[in-house]
Amino acid sequence: MPLPTTTTSPGPEAGRVNPAVPAVPATPAVPHVLDNPAWASLAGPHAAFAVRAGAHAARYDPEVAVFSAIADPADPRSWEALRSLTGPGGVVSLSGVLTPPDGWEILGSVRGVQLVDTSLRAEPAPEAVRLGAADVPEMLELIELTKPGPFLPRTVELGTYLGIRHRGRLVAMAGERLRPPGWTEISAVCTHPGFRGGGLATRLVRAVAAGIRDRGDVPFLHTAGENTDAIRLYESIGFTVRHRPSFMAFRAPGGANDTAATRI
Repeated sequence: MPLPTTTTSPGPEAGRVNPAVPAVPATPAVPHVLDNPAWASLAGPHAAFAVRAGAHAARYDPEVAVFSAIADPADPRSWEALRSLTGPGGVVSLSGVLTPPDGWEILGSVRGVQLVDTSLRAEPAPEAVRLGAADVPEMLELIELTKPGPFLPRTVELGTYLGIRHRGRLVAMAGERLRPPGWTEISAVCTHPGFRGGGLATRLVRAVAAGIRDRGDVPFLHTAGENTDAIRLYESIGFTVRHRPSFMAFRAPGGANDTAATRI
C-alpha cells in the first residue's frame, strides 16, 4: 500500500532538541504502542471511527481510512474476528504482520520506515491555512497528482490538516492520521510538482507538529523503506528511525477462490 512521502527540500535546521520528547526506544519484548499504531488508535482516540469485531479486531470507517487492525497477531481469535469483520474473501490492510494463519492470502507487502520526533523544530507556518470538508475536492486532486498515500473523502476528520495556497490554489498540504495514545502521525505530506524545492512541505510538517506538541502528543510518521530521499529529509529536520514495519494486504479465507478450489 502506498505511504506518505515528500520530495521537497528542507530549509535550514537549527537542530534544537525538544526536552519533552522521550528517548527513542528500541522495539522491546513487550509491544510498544507504536508497534501496532492502528489498533491503538482504533481502541483509543479514534474509537468513534472504528467498526469493531469484539475485542480482537477493528477497521476504520471505509470513507475515513483504509486500515484494519488486530489486537494480537499471534492470537488466532484476532484473525477470526478480522475475518468476521471483513467477510469471506474480504481484503484488508494491516501493518507489522508478517505471517498470517493458513487460508489467508498475502496480496502485497511494502517495507516501511517509522520515524519519531526527537529534535524537530516545531513552529507555526503563518502562511498555512486550516483545511476542512469544503476543501476535500481540492485536497483529493492534489493527492491524486502527488500520491503521498491513502487519503479518502473523510480522512480530513482524523485531525488537523494544513495547506499552503498560491493565488488561491492549494499547492501543499500535511495533516494528522493515526493517533495512538500519546502520539500523533503526520501524514498526507505533499507538494504540487511545480512548487517543489521551496521547503513548503517542511514548513507544514513543522506547523502540524507544533499543534501535536501543544496537546501533549509526540509526532511520528511513516514512509516507504525505499524512499530514501524522504527518510533523509525527515532525519535532517529532527526525526529518528524507530522501527521498520511491513505494510501488508491480505485476502480473508472463504471467498470465491476458496469455493472453487473446494469443488475441484
